[in-house]
Amino acid sequence: MGNSEGTKNKALTAKVVLVNSFDELEKKKDSLKGMIVFYNYKFNPTFISTFQSYGDAVSYRGGGASRAAKYGAVAVIVRSMTHSTDNNPHTGALRYDTTLAKIPALAVGLKDADWLSDQIQNNKIISLTIKTNAHFLPDTIGHNVIGELTGSEFPDEIITIGGHLDSWDPAEGAHDDGAGVVHTIEILRAFKALGYKPKRTIRFVLFANEENGLRGGNKYAQEAKTKNEKHIFALESDAGGFTPRSISFGGTPEQLKKLQSWIPLLYPYGVYEITNGGGGADIGPLNRTFKTPVAEFGPDSQRYFDYHHARNDVFENVNRRELELGAVNMAALIYLIDKYGF
Repeated sequence: MGNSEGTKNKALTAKVVLVNSFDELEKKKDSLKGMIVFYNYKFNPTFISTFQSYGDAVSYRGGGASRAAKYGAVAVIVRSMTHSTDNNPHTGALRYDTTLAKIPALAVGLKDADWLSDQIQNNKIISLTIKTNAHFLPDTIGHNVIGELTGSEFPDEIITIGGHLDSWDPAEGAHDDGAGVVHTIEILRAFKALGYKPKRTIRFVLFANEENGLRGGNKYAQEAKTKNEKHIFALESDAGGFTPRSISFGGTPEQLKKLQSWIPLLYPYGVYEITNGGGGADIGPLNRTFKTPVAEFGPDSQRYFDYHHARNDVFENVNRRELELGAVNMAALIYLIDKYGF
């Protein structure tokens, strides 16, 4: 998994302990020294929004290694964060507690997780051997890619649209976040094709390194602060290229009410609600730095975690019509903000 230390390409063999929750980890803490902990926490199927299921389960990937290392475990295996019916393992970042041992962490697909759980419970598997060459390379230079339409009336007022360029290595990152990159470029292309002259400056930003530390988003906000820029709105697409459903918004109640008054204009193209909830990860630093109102395009979430950070997140699993409808809704919202402001 992302940021994991490896076994230095040597085999590591140890007894395995099945853990279905952090509560169960605490109950078994005195028997974990020298063990491999297998977290088998399942995606909660009762949440309608799969992002709630992800938020509920992701702590096992993010912090599970260090919590197990605290009690002497030598490695962890994590059930993938997905509702999928396939057997693809899903990667993603983990965060080590630097006061504890950095132990290897691996993810397994759902069929393998179910099989392993059954084998352990039936006492058919006592130990596991893992081998991984995961390791860190030195930092290098990355770049945000930025295009701009300069405002004709209020050029110092900036509206940002973006997605992120990077993805995890198992596949192409087509939904996470190739779709957001295409949305961003398509809005720019459409405005140029229409000959649209915005009142305010519109920036189209392809952010670097969202997956491993938000460095592109943080740098963008840092540069904006250094230059004393005035950012009035930011919109991100980082939830896949599926059918439009909603837009989440982080701003004042009065601003939210104004955006909600525009729902009838977006409804024919798929967006039926604008909710209080905030924006995407890359534009979060703008909100924290300037209190900039932010929003995130919300497509239907039911299939997103079938592909998220897995080897099947490829071009062929993006539907062009759904992708285009996402760009239509985002472009319409940017047009309304530019024309009427808050």
